[in-house]
Amino acid sequence: MSKDQKDIEILLIQDSKNRWTIPKGHIEPGENAKQTAIREIEEETGLKNVSVLAWLGKIHFKYRRVDKLVLMTTQIYLVRSLDESETPIKEKWMNGIKWFSFSDALDAIEYEDIEKLMLIAKNKIRSGEF
Repeated sequence: MSKDQKDIEILLIQDSKNRWTIPKGHIEPGENAKQTAIREIEEETGLKNVSVLAWLGKIHFKYRRVDKLVLMTTQIYLVRSLDESETPIKEKWMNGIKWFSFSDALDAIEYEDIEKLMLIAKNKIRSGEF
């Protein structure tokens, strides 16, 4: 989100199949979901100076890994970048990383469940909760 809080920007990553999504990953031993969010953002975007503002909810999805169906639950957090001078850097496996305006992020995101949580985040920001 920009300094004046009028223009909300969303950082999205583009996976190896060209789908735009948010940074995410697996919880490691000894971590809670909030700690995982911070670590994954740093690993996948290079952003180190971030603040977790709120838990937004969970999404459930499934994907096929070789010959089995894997069911996943992802906890989603609203996170603010605190240093505008930090530039996101994509990992090698990604096809892209980019700051989007909020409306462009909604158009680009590939997952409807994440879209819904993005709208919840926007409402929280606009209502002055942060």
